[in-house]
Amino acid sequence: MSDAASRLAAWLTKQRSTPIEVVDIAPVSAGARRFNALFTARSSAGDERLALTMIPSAAIQLLSVADEAAVRTLAEQAGVPVPNIHHVCTDEQVLGGPFFCSTAIDGETVPRRVLRLVATQGNDLGERIVGQLGEALARLHAVDDALAPDALTPESGNPPIAEALGQVDQGLSDALTASPAFAFCARWLERTAPSEPTTTSIVHSDVRNGNIIVGPDGLRAILDWEGSRRGDAVEDLAWTCQRMWRFREDHLTVGGLGSFAALANAYRSAGGTVDEERVRWWRVLTTVRWGLGMAGQSRSHLDGSFPSIVMAASARRMAELEFDALQLLR
Repeated sequence: MSDAASRLAAWLTKQRSTPIEVVDIAPVSAGARRFNALFTARSSAGDERLALTMIPSAAIQLLSVADEAAVRTLAEQAGVPVPNIHHVCTDEQVLGGPFFCSTAIDGETVPRRVLRLVATQGNDLGERIVGQLGEALARLHAVDDALAPDALTPESGNPPIAEALGQVDQGLSDALTASPAFAFCARWLERTAPSEPTTTSIVHSDVRNGNIIVGPDGLRAILDWEGSRRGDAVEDLAWTCQRMWRFREDHLTVGGLGSFAALANAYRSAGGTVDEERVRWWRVLTTVRWGLGMAGQSRSHLDGSFPSIVMAASARRMAELEFDALQLLR
């Protein structure tokens, strides 16, 4: 970390044209794909608390750090709570991978701690956070997606429903272990597929308990925008409902925090439209796709493209997602 601090300080000094010292740098979280750390940038103007997000290799990034930063800036301008990005670096020689620096925001991010905070407040904090998520998603989906980077458009050029079904079929084909449960769900998804959305939106694709910062006042920031794309806005609503994000608080549909009604009502109040049948279809789709995605993460470890104990352990959750998907079809 001391070497990283000196390298980062030298780079920030060039960017700001004033001497910068990096102190108190410490890694945080245990993300599967990215390295995160908090640090203080010290200069003659004073101390500034920042967060570093680095991708170990550009080869595994979903969006480039520059494109991710551009999406976050669009969201911030629309009133979505996100940490402001100050610097973006695409040169892997600086720290070993592309990175960006953003404002550090205090609060809880670890899901268990988030749920403990909600439990100790006793003032409907969970429902308030869920409502704030609904409002934030409505603001994001209202942004003209023509303003977003071209990289948010799928390489296939397919519209959202066709793209999602294609990803499921590809996941089934690539899986090292056959999944009759997911194959059954895939056929159901094909038979009941909704029409393509009349308009596409910027979709975050991973808003959930674990990718948010919260405090006693509620939602403070939405994190991890690397999976952003143009798509069906409903996908974001469905994804928040995954049982995996409830952390044993299964009776609270959205992240173990609150009800889907609170999410939907806030989303509507902020100008969004909720089609609950469409949400149900996307809940099945995202559950299947995530289960197959976890199998793919494990494969990345096994084939050596991204050795990581976190990636290696992912496939053990596949059976859980198979169960969840079948439960949604009951």
